[in-house]
Amino acid sequence: MFVQIIGLIGTALFFLSYQCKSNQNLFRVQLLSYVCYTTHLLLLGAVTGGISYVLNTIRSFCLGSKWRFGRSWAMCWMICTLQIVTLLVTWSGWISILPVAANIAATIGGYTHNARKIRVAGMFINSPLWIIYDIMVGSWAGILDEVVTEASMIISIIRYGWKALDRVED
Repeated sequence: MFVQIIGLIGTALFFLSYQCKSNQNLFRVQLLSYVCYTTHLLLLGAVTGGISYVLNTIRSFCLGSKWRFGRSWAMCWMICTLQIVTLLVTWSGWISILPVAANIAATIGGYTHNARKIRVAGMFINSPLWIIYDIMVGSWAGILDEVVTEASMIISIIRYGWKALDRVED
């Protein structure tokens, strides 16, 4: 139960992240959520997912910062490469592909610095793949997180408008 509570804290934080209008604030709140999820998944024994969340934490730190290199495409490709290395090192069958593919899509979406593309990557690639992974590893908090995240992205689209989200922030 304690492990699921850690995940639920991550869920609450992730929900709040999509209510941030600024991409930088979105990534800052997601960073805190990822720390919770890293702990949650590692305690469940879901090593690929846990390490992938470490990389998500780094990604959110970089995207939420004013560090120019951290927000560059070079950093995007470094993080994506580290996701693939994580896949190879923690391979436990095809299930290992799910969090890595999800996170690569979310990383590329994030590095577009376009709020609409961030949400598209989240809604149609990241969340569906994570839901399958969470079911398979027994992360009830993770399943809830992805369902709540989908709802939060839809709410943000309604709040800000689809057209208003199609902008690039530096």
